Amino acid sequence: MLTHHRKPVCLSLISTDLPIWSVVETAATLYQKDTDRFHLLLTAPPLISCEVESVVSPEDTLPQSKSKAYAPNSPRILWLEISPYRVIMTMQGNAQVSYRHFWEQGVYGISRYWLPTESLQPNDPIRLRNFTSSLTLNGHPLPEHLRLEYELWAEKVQLGCYILNLEIKH
Repeated sequence: MLTHHRKPVCLSLISTDLPIWSVVETAATLYQKDTDRFHLLLTAPPLISCEVESVVSPEDTLPQSKSKAYAPNSPRILWLEISPYRVIMTMQGNAQVSYRHFWEQGVYGISRYWLPTESLQPNDPIRLRNFTSSLTLNGHPLPEHLRLEYELWAEKVQLGCYILNLEIKH
């Protein structure tokens, strides 16, 4: 029963206790896998990061730091596996960072992050836990709105509370 639809989407991530906020508005492909199971595939804009390079000024031959923002050329592919009971989100295709989150209401899921190969542990992901306090999926026969509320944990340290919101426009 694999059918697909091209839809405009708005995906946002907001922290309720930290200054973290991110919004992606783009077109996505929604694949219906079963009656209540869907895959959503979208391309997100590249990450922007800062790189510091040493520059010698002609006036004084002393090194100075210069910030340079750059965006990797490869696109970030976000793939969400959605059902009323669980959501899995994977970001891949970017040489900088990859991740995979597993959310299920009332369950401690796993969040894994893979850093660039020049990091200290190139093959080992960073593993965090997330506790999903609320998972709501609305819309029939196709999903229209997904809202996840969760806490992110590293061992016994809470790394914030987050809301992931997905709107699929029809």
